[in-house]
Amino acid sequence: MSESPPMMCGGTRAPEPANKEVQDICDEMKPKVEDETGKTYNVFKAKTYASQTVAGTNYFIKVHVGGEDHVHLRVYRPLPHQGSAVKLVGVLEGMSHDEPITYF
Repeated sequence: MSESPPMMCGGTRAPEPANKEVQDICDEMKPKVEDETGKTYNVFKAKTYASQTVAGTNYFIKVHVGGEDHVHLRVYRPLPHQGSAVKLVGVLEGMSHDEPITYF
């Protein structure tokens, strides 16, 4: 069994398959993404993600939104003691399944 590389503050980890925690973040962000893009998504399935530890965590998430279409989300989760909600920072539309997740 291989171990994940250690988290480095400021460094973005390599992309990995989405898990329940990431899908839960996407489910919470879906209405905000729909507001941002002006679209309604019948499919909103997290596929892969990369994370970056800062004063909280940045998530860069590839989300399948139907057909061949994907969006990339940048979501910020503050540290628990900050008491702030998860925040949608950015959305990249028109992405494909093969587009790599990058910092944006």
